[in-house]
Amino acid sequence: MRHSWLKNFALVGAVLGCSALAIRFVQLLRLAIDNGGGVWMGLVMYLGYFTILTNMLAALVLTAQVLNSNQRFWRFWLWPGVITAIAAANSMVGLVYFLVLRQLWSPQGWHWLADVILHYVMPLWLLVYWWCAVPGGVLRWRSLPRWMLYPAAYFAYVLLRGAITSLYPYPFLDVAALGLGRVVVNAVTMFAAFAGIMLLLIAVNRNLRQP
Repeated sequence: MRHSWLKNFALVGAVLGCSALAIRFVQLLRLAIDNGGGVWMGLVMYLGYFTILTNMLAALVLTAQVLNSNQRFWRFWLWPGVITAIAAANSMVGLVYFLVLRQLWSPQGWHWLADVILHYVMPLWLLVYWWCAVPGGVLRWRSLPRWMLYPAAYFAYVLLRGAITSLYPYPFLDVAALGLGRVVVNAVTMFAAFAGIMLLLIAVNRNLRQP
């Protein structure tokens, strides 16, 4: 019964997340085409956002729960550490958007709906899923450095992509406007926040949910 409920919960979350990702893709594609950049530029813009990449990972986690496949690829997304890292990353998406980015634009209609799903609904959905799917007492402190590789890889990707295209997805990572030093300080702050969320989830799992 519990497995059936969790599967249905994951299915609804996967549909919500994929729908919002599709809306945002169409939006950025149209924007790129209107500005003369074409489909390729739309794809580059789309894949530059931490929000988009993290919600893609969340969709994979939820889809893996729905499929319940024994294939190695899908089993990977059901590992407790993977679920925890992606739940933490989605929490970062929501927190950074609410505290830093939400006042920078005012989406309307379908864009508003996608905005709400990607930045608020999915982070909360992943936390609920994490609570239900990860058994108590299985997470380890030593896993933290491994999962910090995701935000570190994203930061390196943003710097490389910016150097090539002069496009930076977020104002606090804009090297052209702020300089490399300030961007590094901002990134370290984000890394610390991500690590804090990870540590909190590990602590909750180890100390409050013993089997």
